[in-house]
Amino acid sequence: MEDLKRILHVDDDEDIRVIVKMALELIGQFEVAQFSSGPEALAGIGDFQPQMFLLDVMMPEMTGEETWHNLADMPGLAKVPAIFLTAKAEESFAQRLLSKGCLAVITKPFDPVDLCSRLQQHWAEFNAR
Repeated sequence: MEDLKRILHVDDDEDIRVIVKMALELIGQFEVAQFSSGPEALAGIGDFQPQMFLLDVMMPEMTGEETWHNLADMPGLAKVPAIFLTAKAEESFAQRLLSKGCLAVITKPFDPVDLCSRLQQHWAEFNAR
């Protein structure tokens, strides 16, 4: 199994972006491409080849789910797994995203110290499929 190294993170909340970036880079030693909106991610991804998408659900302009589908339509990104971060804690909402193929749904607030190990666990599960 290939190690998880590169994560694309999209969230419109600057505080969440700062916390996630610190956790992913300092604790997880991941390379992170971070954007504040779906359109910004689509325009700015460039040559970054993420192994995982970490997406906020509720964002203006383009939802996390719309961002996921648009990213997956880009060359080489169709099989990149998505994990959603959301304040929407309803089980039915999470189940709907999981039924559409996302890897996991993590509710906000989340423990930044625990985030990397959770992503690694989901990555291992994804690769065991």
